[in-house]
Amino acid sequence: MADHPHDLPFEHLLRELAPQVLGAIARRFRDFSSAEDVVQEAMIAAFTQWPKEGVPENPRGWLIQVACRRMTDQMRSEIARRERETAVVAETENVASLEIEAHMDPDDTLILLFMCCHHALTPSSAIALTLRAVGGLTTAEIANAFLVPEATMAQRISRAKQTIKASGVPFRLPSQPERIERLPAVLHVLYLIFSEGYASSIGPHLQRLDLAREAIRLTRNAKTLLPDNAEVAGLLALMLLTDARRAARTGTEEELIPLDKQDRSLWDRAAIFEGIELLTAALAKGSVGLYQLQAAIAAVHDEAAKVEDTDWPQILALYELLKRVAPSPMVTLNHAIAAAMVHGPAKGLELLQALDSDPRVADHYRLDAVRAHLLEKLGDHQAAIKHYRIAAARTTSIPERNYLVTQAARLAGD
Repeated sequence: MADHPHDLPFEHLLRELAPQVLGAIARRFRDFSSAEDVVQEAMIAAFTQWPKEGVPENPRGWLIQVACRRMTDQMRSEIARRERETAVVAETENVASLEIEAHMDPDDTLILLFMCCHHALTPSSAIALTLRAVGGLTTAEIANAFLVPEATMAQRISRAKQTIKASGVPFRLPSQPERIERLPAVLHVLYLIFSEGYASSIGPHLQRLDLAREAIRLTRNAKTLLPDNAEVAGLLALMLLTDARRAARTGTEEELIPLDKQDRSLWDRAAIFEGIELLTAALAKGSVGLYQLQAAIAAVHDEAAKVEDTDWPQILALYELLKRVAPSPMVTLNHAIAAAMVHGPAKGLELLQALDSDPRVADHYRLDAVRAHLLEKLGDHQAAIKHYRIAAARTTSIPERNYLVTQAARLAGD
């Protein structure tokens, strides 16, 4: 995070401020869909005016005021149409409080996270909506995270907005019991925002540092809000232990460098130390959850001074436990990799067969990429080349595609 908003490029500054402004508008006016529309108009106004006039001294306040005026105009039109003059007084007071809030600097983003995880929504719909509103992810990126087509995700997000509106339940700051109830969805959102930041699923860049940092910042805030929650601590530990490898993941041309080829001297030892401390304290509480297990796997990788020192039997045992605690296709995929490292590539390939009939991942590039890697280890280079090429054709990440094409060319002798 920059020390001063003017230090940030326009795109990053607006990305950072958007959820804060949306949180303020939605919380005050209690209408998420309309709030999202007016915040988008405020962002467009900023893109138009700031290059000519300069970034305002209080950019967050500027955006809130512009969005507030747009919302007020909409409501006045609606009030006039319905002849509800008495509501003008109440909304005028509301606007006045927003004008005061515009000059304050609270972090509304975490509040907005809890607000978006509305009890009128299913967990998956709440998470999708929150990723769009808070994370700033595109519909395509969210679809990739959920392993569904983009059109399906677009419909899900649209229905989520309609459901909130039809429910009649105000879009407000949740009570403390509601926050606890919504916490799993909030943590899942933070996890997915970080994942997209650490390994971008679409476009020319392997990593999106702004997303990863924002996810870590918000998770730190959640840890402050709920200091004794082991899963919050586990998620923060997972992020730190994973992000610690960021500098070693790409080369000078932003090419992907896999874990076993990374220069481990570039890993962030301070982040690793903090992550292990958090994980140790979380595990001492006695309950072991999804994020703690993933953090433990990351810690085993990070504690290995050389790739040869990696304790793969321990990683395999942790994945077997993770499969029982939180089964998913990606857990099965990673479990197969760990099994291959312990028992040989043939065992890994055998475990992958269970995913061929799973519609969530049967056509996912990672399944073909892992299969290609294990086939290469088995010595079947022709089959490996085939699956490297299939994986390259299926991924929407350009660095991933380039890496997979390079692997196929290397085996083909091109």
